[in-house]
Amino acid sequence: MFRNVVAVLCLALPLASGPAPPHDPAPSSVDAFVAAYREATGLPGAAVAITHGRRVVHAAGYGETASGEPVTADTPMAVASVSKSFTSLAVMQLVEKGEVELDRPVRGYLPEFTMADPRAARITVRQLLNQTSGMADSAFREKSLPQPGTLEGAVARLRTARLATEPGTAFSYHNTNYQVAARLVEVVSGRPFGAYLDANVFTPVGMRDSRTVDTDRDLPGSARGHLVVLGRAVAVPEPAGFGNGSGGILSTAGDMARWLIAQNNGILSPQSVKEMRTPSEQSGEYALGWMIGRTGRGTPVVQHDGDLFTSTAAQLLMPESGYGVAVMANTGTAFGDADALMDGLVAMIEGGTPEIPSSPPFLVTDILFALLTLATAGLAVRGVARARRWAATHSRWRLLPYMVPLVLCVMVVPIMRVLLRGGDIMWVQVVYLYPTFMIWLVTGAVAGTAVAAARLRAAAGHRWRWSSLSERTGRRGRV
Repeated sequence: MFRNVVAVLCLALPLASGPAPPHDPAPSSVDAFVAAYREATGLPGAAVAITHGRRVVHAAGYGETASGEPVTADTPMAVASVSKSFTSLAVMQLVEKGEVELDRPVRGYLPEFTMADPRAARITVRQLLNQTSGMADSAFREKSLPQPGTLEGAVARLRTARLATEPGTAFSYHNTNYQVAARLVEVVSGRPFGAYLDANVFTPVGMRDSRTVDTDRDLPGSARGHLVVLGRAVAVPEPAGFGNGSGGILSTAGDMARWLIAQNNGILSPQSVKEMRTPSEQSGEYALGWMIGRTGRGTPVVQHDGDLFTSTAAQLLMPESGYGVAVMANTGTAFGDADALMDGLVAMIEGGTPEIPSSPPFLVTDILFALLTLATAGLAVRGVARARRWAATHSRWRLLPYMVPLVLCVMVVPIMRVLLRGGDIMWVQVVYLYPTFMIWLVTGAVAGTAVAAARLRAAAGHRWRWSSLSERTGRRGRV
């Protein structure tokens, strides 16, 4: 650990004479940074790619997959919503062939795209790609509804859906936009989406180990991820969900390096590249499968993140200098490891020092909730054991507060939707986001219910004994 930290800190020495121009970070320095980050956070595995112009500066894997195999530069991992850049590219290829126009209605190319809202007939291809179609989680609960198994099914389930806003008037990040776009590619090209990507993107770019899957349950062992609980990574399956078109691609560090290089080297015409990197007026940042932003030092970048509940990914281009970075990490969205690693690598390219956390994320919070869980269970045992004593001196109305945790368990999804400003989420996904909190909440619900039930039974027995005693006393009095 000490050697890794020293190697990373040595990167700061050139800063003494002022900010340095972008430059290639030494592979050994990248390795040291990732090793130090993994040791500090408990991140099980990661893959990293750095490119400059047509060169691969560094592509490597670190740590282990969820199945215990070493992560290498050729290990397929989930890139999640980074997949949207691929879907957008596929659509733009059809645009360049004259088979699709960005500002024509989707229904002209995809007649099966129908909704219960007549305004859907005006949704254009561009509005799908820049997420201004009017579709949103608040109007269509894509995650909590039964999940489709194909792109055709993903479009078919929209028949009863409505729009949240008029098409073209508001930005709303919604995965269904890209599932519809991928289905459009299938119908216009006459090929399954995966086959289209293989023939027109993966093979021409040289991405030999990349492919796309339909659902999150189709992730292979190398692409499955973890939750980090009490500083330790726990391998868990990804919650069920459909992702093709919006988040289904699996790729490797080596393949993502080739993908980054291809972005500025003829994969599309300059006009198409400009279209893909022009954000909508409604968002100001989101373009066609890419987001426009700046680094902490003000360098313009084109990027897109990807989040699953058990893994994350990130990609970034620095058009002015020609650098590109891609990262995949096998921990979930709650921990943000891919973004943190990418920020560190970008800092190294810009001549800065990457930040290394001092401890695993949420460790203190996890410990707190673990202690609360133990205390709650202990108090429940004590409450049940003393139920008769309580029943002799208390009213049943005082049991109502014990049902609050159960009510919160039932209401946690509606509460989360409010906190997410209309975003859709399932109960199991809340567990993945906040595992120790949810363990405590469920323990509290079970404990509160058990204590309340024991005390109600004890109170009922107490009343029966009191009634029997009164009756016997009354009979003796009459005698």
